[in-house]
Amino acid sequence: MRFQRLDLNLLVALDALLTERSVSLAADRLCLSQSATSSALGRLRDYFEDDLLVLKGRQMILTTRAEELIEPTRAVLEQIRQTIAVAPQFDPATSDRLIRIMASDYTTQVLIAPALERFETVAPNMLFEIQNMSSAPVESLERGYVDLLVTVDFATSSDHPSELMFIDDYVVVGDKANPAMAQEMTSEHYLSLGHVTVRFNRSRIPAFDDWYMRRKKQARRVEVVAASFATMPTLIVGTNRIGTMHRRMAEKMVRHYPLAMAEVPFEMPPVRELAQWDIANNNDSAIRWVVGELKKVAAEQGPGKPGNAPVDHTIAFEFRQDNPAR
Repeated sequence: MRFQRLDLNLLVALDALLTERSVSLAADRLCLSQSATSSALGRLRDYFEDDLLVLKGRQMILTTRAEELIEPTRAVLEQIRQTIAVAPQFDPATSDRLIRIMASDYTTQVLIAPALERFETVAPNMLFEIQNMSSAPVESLERGYVDLLVTVDFATSSDHPSELMFIDDYVVVGDKANPAMAQEMTSEHYLSLGHVTVRFNRSRIPAFDDWYMRRKKQARRVEVVAASFATMPTLIVGTNRIGTMHRRMAEKMVRHYPLAMAEVPFEMPPVRELAQWDIANNNDSAIRWVVGELKKVAAEQGPGKPGNAPVDHTIAFEFRQDNPAR
């Protein structure tokens, strides 16, 4: 369809090109081939009599005319979305929607996995894709690579809506046969033992407990570094080492491995687990339904830390500053 010589189908392509500032990234966003997206850019250049995107060095930049088009184009598409493209009523029993969720192995174990058991019954035709945490989770959300981000609060963004799933704290885990687990777990005892900790991705981002101990200048002897919390038990069983793990995950692990639990012998800030979605999808009934179901499952899994547990925003800010990729 054309309006004053403009093919209205090109508005979506224009929005993607202005947002991504890259033909290849815009093609991924539009689920089109790169050649088809290049063709769309050519037609847009002809219509606006402007290059729109130009190569400067190794990067594409927007022309002045393109910069002027960003907000009007988004406003037009948002108006169409709100007034014309009215989504049909969401029914989980019949929906075949694909929901892509980014979550850590910890979150997958304690929340996503039990939720998927529920979804098998109440939403049998829906599809779920679970992705590992990337080094830039909010960017993945904003680019549309995932529909939901389920992670700790300091890895989310204030620019998008979110909802608290649960609050968790930390415990010490060790082999049941480890003599250290039969003693009172004092700070001195804890620091004298060999530890297994977790660091993520190629950049070796520390788990919060690892970072917190270093911040407190508490020297503990890290003997093994694991890639995920899910592998920690196998690296602890049969040894005299201990690990510091989220309580909800530890409670699951002690049911499957010969492990014992003990309280962390000092104050360690709790973690707040949030579900976040892009603000552009705030009215997506399927995403909001999944968020509601995740929250129900989190409540059924156990109370964890009380919902009014104090949050040390200074600690969260410092952790984010030290680990900007999280």
